[in-house]
Amino acid sequence: MGKHERVVWAILSRQSDANVAFDDLCSLLHRLGFDMRVSGSHHVFRRDGVEEKINLQRDGSKAKPYQVRQVRQVLLKYRLGGAP
Repeated sequence: MGKHERVVWAILSRQSDANVAFDDLCSLLHRLGFDMRVSGSHHVFRRDGVEEKINLQRDGSKAKPYQVRQVRQVLLKYRLGGAP
């Protein structure tokens, strides 16, 4: 299992929302075709065909848990990253 697959599994398994690395989450979204715009501490991700915009902020080296939940909702809604 590759790094991106492990990140997708960590997000979809709902076991470790507070333990997802910020850089790994950004890298995953970029790999899934999202464009990133940075404004201060906000990293905003957009993608054609996805209505929601994803706004991420660092919490140390980790992503904020509620933002990981938002990414999970988008992955499941649009069946991205191998989501069932």
